[in-house]
Amino acid sequence: MVLKVYGFPVSLATKRVTLILKELNVPYEFIFVDFPAGAHKSPAYMEYQPFGEVPYIDDDGFILYESRAIGRYIATKYASQGPKTPLLPQGTTDLVKYAKFEQAASMEMASFDPSATKVVSERVVKPMFGVKTDEEAVKAPLATLNAKLDVYEKILGKQKYLAGDDLTLADLYHLPNGHFLDVGGIDALTVRPNVARWWKDISSRPAWLAVLEEVSSY
Repeated sequence: MVLKVYGFPVSLATKRVTLILKELNVPYEFIFVDFPAGAHKSPAYMEYQPFGEVPYIDDDGFILYESRAIGRYIATKYASQGPKTPLLPQGTTDLVKYAKFEQAASMEMASFDPSATKVVSERVVKPMFGVKTDEEAVKAPLATLNAKLDVYEKILGKQKYLAGDDLTLADLYHLPNGHFLDVGGIDALTVRPNVARWWKDISSRPAWLAVLEEVSSY
């Protein structure tokens, strides 16, 4: 049975999951969830995703939600189908690499995502639904984001990726929100040389370009 992804194509979290599937060459069937119509809040949907959010996966009867958890699951189960260096270092084989990955993953979730999401919500999501951006509401999260990226600049001046010199899920998890920062006219990922080099690297990956092409077809 092919793995199924229940999601909404524009969703950041849905993109996060389909990206990892494409990175690891995992065949999947995409099941469209009509988010604007509220399909994610229907009782039938919430039997599988009790928070009423997207996405969730069905891998031969195994149901899993929360995009970052799904990414870890996919990267573990299908590791042999991806790059020679695993996207998710295994703690039992190299504890230091795994700890550095978890550190980088925490950076994405706690330092990058909250402020980036607020900026994207104002600059991209609101206009998408015909609502005017509140530029005053952009200022504080953008300032926070820039302060966090100043730290990224120092880290990426010493190593190629956020967890070291190997690409991991922690880097890839930045792509959906980072892409929408670009769409929203925010240059935070391109004005710092080390961050810009890293961003150009990850945002030009074939798997990510395939995700963007797939989304454009809906």
